[in-house]
Amino acid sequence: MLHGHGDDGYRYGGNIVADFSTNVWYGGEPDGLKECVFGKWDEINRYPEVLAESLREKIASHHRLPVGQVLVCSGTTESIYLIAHLFSGKRTTVVTPSFSEYEDAALAFGHEISSLSWQNALELPRLKTDLVFVCSPNNPTGLIFNDLQYWLKLNPQCLFVVDEAFIDFTEGAESATSLLARFSNLLIMRSLTKTYAIPGLRLGYLLTREEVVESLTNIKQPWTVNTLAMAAGHFIYDQFRSIQPPVSQLFYDKRTFVQELRKLECLEVLDSETHFFLARTLVRNAAQLKEFLIEKHGLLIRDAGNFRGLTRQHFRLATQRPDDNLKMINALGEWQALYY
Repeated sequence: MLHGHGDDGYRYGGNIVADFSTNVWYGGEPDGLKECVFGKWDEINRYPEVLAESLREKIASHHRLPVGQVLVCSGTTESIYLIAHLFSGKRTTVVTPSFSEYEDAALAFGHEISSLSWQNALELPRLKTDLVFVCSPNNPTGLIFNDLQYWLKLNPQCLFVVDEAFIDFTEGAESATSLLARFSNLLIMRSLTKTYAIPGLRLGYLLTREEVVESLTNIKQPWTVNTLAMAAGHFIYDQFRSIQPPVSQLFYDKRTFVQELRKLECLEVLDSETHFFLARTLVRNAAQLKEFLIEKHGLLIRDAGNFRGLTRQHFRLATQRPDDNLKMINALGEWQALYY
């Protein structure tokens, strides 16, 4: 699904005033990162490290893991496609609704795919598949899968791929990284683009047992992490403690935002444990709502109708600055006055 994602404001020229479709941190990149990256400009005349080895070592040190358990990639999407390649032709379960690239990557490499609803997954079933994709916190619902260790124990034959791209946008949720020492059937994908607002640089990594990393490395293309992205990664871990987004303030703004949205009778707003959340328009559909918000107010939402398991009425919002949130509240109030 090349064009079915959020953050597609580039398709509408300069008409977007506020982008609620992207779940990237709205505050922009950390202070000093731009200068650090531009300071490496002269190095683009040479090839980067083949596997971003120096950044790999820094990430391994951060997680207190052996270097052999880390692989740096060009965003989580490269991780997903590498894993799908490694498991070509195997049986794969995708917990839905969720990020479409899991299924797209599996289809590209001839997997036998089955979908499992989030609610059914919470019952921790026994599986007859080789690979399982779970997003936690989940995109697009923002929910957290809390009983992962029991599911890992119940299905030792499956490799569980857990996407933690949004783990930094939660209040107190624990990463599954602590389970790596106990479970050989766990692989964790992490993104550095959401928290630090650098999706255009494409940077992420995965953590798993060394044999799997070695197998993935054998099919990985060289130089996928460019020099500027790698410089950003070094900056992030060198400055890690001082550059984290203000999550407590973000959640305060989210609670205020959701509280106001729930006063509108034309919407149903669903619970979420992250800064983004699903809603459902009770009139017309999300595609029509998206068009209305763009044309009348310059506001962009994520039409969630193409997520497996959702409907044409579902859309996703990510909390933005309070003044932008107010613009969305007022615009949806106008939608209600027109159609509800």
